[in-house]
Amino acid sequence: QVHLVESGGGLVQAGGSLRLSCAASGRTFSRYTMAWFRQAPGKEREFVAAIKWSGSITDYADSVKGRFTISRDDAKNTVYLTMNTLKPEDTAVYYCAASQSTGWIARQRATYYDYWGQGTQVTVSS
Repeated sequence: QVHLVESGGGLVQAGGSLRLSCAASGRTFSRYTMAWFRQAPGKEREFVAAIKWSGSITDYADSVKGRFTISRDDAKNTVYLTMNTLKPEDTAVYYCAASQSTGWIARQRATYYDYWGQGTQVTVSS
């Protein structure tokens, strides 16, 4: 069982930056593929970024490529999402997710993930 707790959300002006953190419980954190999803009001949850259990492979949604960076610190059982050049359309609740699967193909699908955090609100003002 893995328990995920996000933090770091808040209100920021367009063009600004935020770093989200996701702290995970459990001894096998390093074996999980981790990801960030987001959900804006009235919209479906969408994939943002993922990092493979090895930490050497990452993937991003086209809408955030070049602006967001996902990273992990297995010693701290924490995954991060560094968000730069934020836009109003980035406004959403951001969720951390963990997958026990060793595969990678389905990483952009919410169903690939076994555990979810409660979410943290990110609001970008124009």
